[in-house]
Amino acid sequence: MTVENYLKYTRFKTHKVFIGKIPLGDTEPVRIQSMTNTDTNDVEATVNQIIEIAESGADYVRLTVQTSKVAEKLKEIKKLLKSKGYDIPLIADIHFSPKAAEAAAKIVEKIRINPGNYADLKQFKHIEYTDDEYAKEVENLKTNFVPLLKICKAHRTTIRIGTNHGSLSDRILSRYGDTPEGMTEATMEFLRICKAENFNDAVISMKASNPLVMIYANRYLVQQMQKEGMNFPLHLGVTEAGNELEGRIKSAIGIGTLLADGIGDTIRVSLTEAPANEIPAAKQIAEIFKPEKFKNLQIKFNINFDNRKFTEYNKRESSAILNIGGGNLPVVIADISKNISSENVENSGFIFDKPNNKFSKTDLSADYLFVGNNEFNYNLPDTSKTIFRKTISGVNGLNLISYKNISFSNDTNIKTAFVQLEVDDVNELLFDKLKKMPNSIFVLNLTNVVSAVHFGRAFFLKLEKETIKNPVILQYDFKKINNYEILKASAEIGALFIDGFGDGIMISGGENDISKANELSFGILQACRTRISKTEYISCPSCGRTLFNLEETTAKIKAKTANLKGVKIAIMGCVVNGLGEMADADYGYVGTGTGKVTLYKNKEVIRRNIPENEAPDILLQLIEQYS
Repeated sequence: MTVENYLKYTRFKTHKVFIGKIPLGDTEPVRIQSMTNTDTNDVEATVNQIIEIAESGADYVRLTVQTSKVAEKLKEIKKLLKSKGYDIPLIADIHFSPKAAEAAAKIVEKIRINPGNYADLKQFKHIEYTDDEYAKEVENLKTNFVPLLKICKAHRTTIRIGTNHGSLSDRILSRYGDTPEGMTEATMEFLRICKAENFNDAVISMKASNPLVMIYANRYLVQQMQKEGMNFPLHLGVTEAGNELEGRIKSAIGIGTLLADGIGDTIRVSLTEAPANEIPAAKQIAEIFKPEKFKNLQIKFNINFDNRKFTEYNKRESSAILNIGGGNLPVVIADISKNISSENVENSGFIFDKPNNKFSKTDLSADYLFVGNNEFNYNLPDTSKTIFRKTISGVNGLNLISYKNISFSNDTNIKTAFVQLEVDDVNELLFDKLKKMPNSIFVLNLTNVVSAVHFGRAFFLKLEKETIKNPVILQYDFKKINNYEILKASAEIGALFIDGFGDGIMISGGENDISKANELSFGILQACRTRISKTEYISCPSCGRTLFNLEETTAKIKAKTANLKGVKIAIMGCVVNGLGEMADADYGYVGTGTGKVTLYKNKEVIRRNIPENEAPDILLQLIEQYS
């Protein structure tokens, strides 16, 4: 079992590891980090960016080190930083080169290696192994890894074993597939060597561009560590998360869900933006899930944790009412009750058809509009409905009634479309009353609960135990939607959808937040892979390996492809994780040389070494050709 109880907060107790003078793990606060995107050979530019990241509040800074020659630059970087009054611990990011790792380990406080390419092959070849052959390959890992451990011991350098979903070795892929189990085994092979060599200064990360894979892999890894008597600290992050709202939503869901589980000792929010932009989001996610915030959680009904499997997707079974629950996609309810206007109908994802004086739907149109006690006189498409706080005759609307206002004077079933449940309504007696509403959709308001994740899990498991299959909409009601609220809603609602709970979202904000709430709702569902409504982008944060301006390129590609609903496009700065992380994408755009880009369809090269200025247009042509 990953944690003692998924219905209450229990931090997975890792052992303490020092990165320079700053410890992580055990009872230390969650540490924040980012990564430079400068050329590490450019000492002055790299130092300036490290200072910018440090000033933003990072505890550690990572920088790419491609070769042992680049590793020598780390001495100059540390010297210049100290001359400017900065002593922030540095982490060298290593791929492919044990020699670079060994050189860097003598200089910086921590190095990151990737099990998929440090001492193993990555050529996307399926290889059949006998058990003896496989065991021999695992034994060969020691040849490159043990010398590094000895250097790290001598210099008191920490190692991060950073496993990426997209860069598992051919050996692991051949036996385990591209799975959380494969990621876990790739990591455990290195941890077992650490344990055998009595090396405890290791940190682990299990990253993927898909938040579900990232979450399940970390949960699975912690289970496996516990079985084998290990408790190494964990670094959390969703790799290639993207930028702007999309990148923040994905990161909040992946990191936040695990922090709620009590898993995670240091985090990075990986954005296709300036590195310093990552720090505020990371600090806010850590703030949302501070351990002390869970102390006053009260669940006023009986529910036993029944060992429900949380390491794979398991959708709660619900009945279909209207177009909600059952086999329907999760719905979005837009709250425009504070300001009923044509503009706010448009802000809910609709387009106004002026000649016909009516609104038409888009892929990002809310399924329902909540209008409160207001009159609503706009023409919506037939598939769109309005929800009223009370019935207004002559309007094709539905009712949302507070549970407190329902009379249970007899044993007849209550006939109400939407029933709003507040946190203080939910006690042991509630569930018998809910059974008298078989045709109602419940709207669970999570705004004022100490931990929406734990309370929500308990509520849904209680519904399952009582065989109550009504659909449930998850509601948040903010006074105003700012960056903190975006991350909070993403993390807490997203965590419940990741665990298979929820049939829709209703996010309310101020009267000027309608568009933001609608975009956030669809963004959460897309990140959880429960409802795809737009193009999916897998874009990495820049680093010193990046061969073009990722931020500018991502913006260009988004501008040309934003209308391609359901198409997954990977935008990768280099080949380190490129082809692997693109395994989840339909098309790939990968830097393969200075000013050169190679385009992929799935894992197949379609056009190689295209000039960078031509590549976005050619990518669009290829998508049109193969669609």
